[in-house]
Amino acid sequence: MQQQAVIVGAGLAGLSCASHLHQAGLQVRVLEAADDVGGRAQTDVVNGFLLDRGFQVLLTAYPEARTQFDLDALKLHAFEPGALVRCEGKFQRFADPWRRPSHAVSTALSPVGTWHDKWNIARLRRQVSGGTLTEIYSRPDRSTLSALQEFGFSSRIIERFFRPFLGGVFLERELKTSSRFFEFVFRMFAHGDAVLPEKGMGAMAQQLASHLPEGCVRLNTPVEAIENGCIRLSDDETLEAEIIVIATDLPSRQRLLDEQPTAASHGVRCHYFVADRPPIAEPILVLNGEGEGPINNLCVPSQVCPSYAPPNQSLVSVTCLDAAGDEDQQRMQVFEQLRDWFGADVDQWRHLRTYPIRFALPAQLPGAETAATQPTGSSSGLFFCGDYVGTASINGALASGRETAEAVRLCLTGTAESG
Repeated sequence: MQQQAVIVGAGLAGLSCASHLHQAGLQVRVLEAADDVGGRAQTDVVNGFLLDRGFQVLLTAYPEARTQFDLDALKLHAFEPGALVRCEGKFQRFADPWRRPSHAVSTALSPVGTWHDKWNIARLRRQVSGGTLTEIYSRPDRSTLSALQEFGFSSRIIERFFRPFLGGVFLERELKTSSRFFEFVFRMFAHGDAVLPEKGMGAMAQQLASHLPEGCVRLNTPVEAIENGCIRLSDDETLEAEIIVIATDLPSRQRLLDEQPTAASHGVRCHYFVADRPPIAEPILVLNGEGEGPINNLCVPSQVCPSYAPPNQSLVSVTCLDAAGDEDQQRMQVFEQLRDWFGADVDQWRHLRTYPIRFALPAQLPGAETAATQPTGSSSGLFFCGDYVGTASINGALASGRETAEAVRLCLTGTAESG
């Protein structure tokens, strides 16, 4: 039986698309290769710990999150605004003085940046807060590093704060990422909280999936190929659909359609450890501002959201941007760096799990053309959505799903009218 619309991939983009199509009254089927929904935003439960597949946060200022999620139902727990930056052999506080005025003096005196740098952050905050998001994406585009340098930031704050902080967002420390995307991200951090849902980041996808009819999402269903309006599954079953939406990541889409790789992506490796007591008492992000060692950033998710760990235990998340090297060797180097930071207590920590994610985030280079990734014309019945289509973020994935659903609806409406 031909389905009206089949969506391949039950990540945030695919589920957003499916939810909007269902709301529009369309018959929808979602095919997912894995055993659960969420794609790169899944959460595993291991020995009572919640392990997100790579360190991630939800920004409450995301426009799509505010309209597509029931944020209250997610029971969000917020990070402390700002960070502890490891530099000069110590942890230096670098807070957001607009939301934490009590830390204004310590931030002003912090060696993370110069006095002029801190004034420039105020100027940058005003700049990214002005105008609409559309206006941000119409501004001149260059690398984030060039934008920071042109804005007058010193090499000290770029090396100690911006490289590790934005490195954890972009998954690259060279700061080659589009300045437009940087301004968007900085605006989101300035206007809202970075949060974790009580049941882990995977709760976002679970909530979207709950809006769909029972049986709509078909798990453990790998797709082998898509051609001529037909979807061939791994067990040689074939499905026909009036509309097919590929909602996978870009490498998977290229495999399904036998396309040549056309865009770069960034990998990441996340190591989880169990500690009897937390190495930091606050729900705050720790940045490696020294530029040495494998660690880019660290946090204790159970200090942010207690449900991430069983009682009297702490979950430590360590992010390394090198996902290609030897995993065991990197983990030993991480232990050595942690021991240097937190002392002999680290010897009692237990490694819980490591997540190597080769295609964690699509690269967003300045001036990159996205026309090839936009939804195809209505004549083909084949559409695409994913964070690689727009902005490489949770917001981008959700927006892509919504916009593709609208394109599908218009396609079907036009087909019906022409018939």
